[in-house]
Amino acid sequence: MTLELFIQYLVAGITYGSIYAIVAIGFNIIYNTTGIINFAQGEFVMLGGMLSITLLQFMPITVAIALAVGLTMCIGAVIEIVFIRWLKNPSVLRMIIITIGISILIREAALHVWGDNVRALPYFIGNEITSIPVLGARVSPQVLWVIGTCSLMVLFLSLFFKMTSIGREMRACAANRTAAILCGIDTRNMVTLSFILSAGIGALAGAVMSPITYTQYDIGTGLAIKGFTVAILGGLGNSPGAVAAGLLLGVIEAFSVSMVPLAFQDAIAIAILLVILFVRPHGLFGSSAAAGLKEF
Repeated sequence: MTLELFIQYLVAGITYGSIYAIVAIGFNIIYNTTGIINFAQGEFVMLGGMLSITLLQFMPITVAIALAVGLTMCIGAVIEIVFIRWLKNPSVLRMIIITIGISILIREAALHVWGDNVRALPYFIGNEITSIPVLGARVSPQVLWVIGTCSLMVLFLSLFFKMTSIGREMRACAANRTAAILCGIDTRNMVTLSFILSAGIGALAGAVMSPITYTQYDIGTGLAIKGFTVAILGGLGNSPGAVAAGLLLGVIEAFSVSMVPLAFQDAIAIAILLVILFVRPHGLFGSSAAAGLKEF
């Protein structure tokens, strides 16, 4: 393998790994606050891309993306209020079924609204043939947008949970909900906020990745599988671990293209998930019990 091809695969792996990491962080935000595994997380990414593409017909791209993120955050809030808030101590199986049902509902609604056509936002800088030389390889500027945006989101979330009062309240809710209630924290609002935050970062990732990966009504399912794999691999509830695991999975997938057909790429994520569940159920970077939002 030449250096140029190695760099090409590495950049592609980091790009897709960054997207997987953001989806996994969305899983972790909701899990840490509520104990819920939200299998509709991938649909937030799809909505961010689809809504941005639709709104772009009426306004500049920056405004379209901002409004799409805002609308997706509202959808996240509605999902929590309508489907989650009224439940009293639901079982894990019940919550899994509910979130899978929500995912199917959103996906079918997207099919009726946008059809099954593949869509994409325009490149933020240049076009599909514009590239930047990196050690002999050619890298699209949009790749830098994806990596940069995902890095900024990770930094924002880290500062949010450590530096703001709302972030500290969410961490308190994650650590001990009963104690948080006794301290006067409205845990129901913290749960709603976790869905809003998770939907927002998913939507922004979906908009930024759209020019490269394209967007379709059913992309959420694959992203949810990859994001859940990364969340487990990094240690469920461990967001820094999710970043490392996302990059690891992305790089493995990128380099596997040279050895196995592209059609088997999704099988790699499933195989990794199964191995981790059998060998190390708490993930490569996690403890045997989820520790809440201690690190972020």
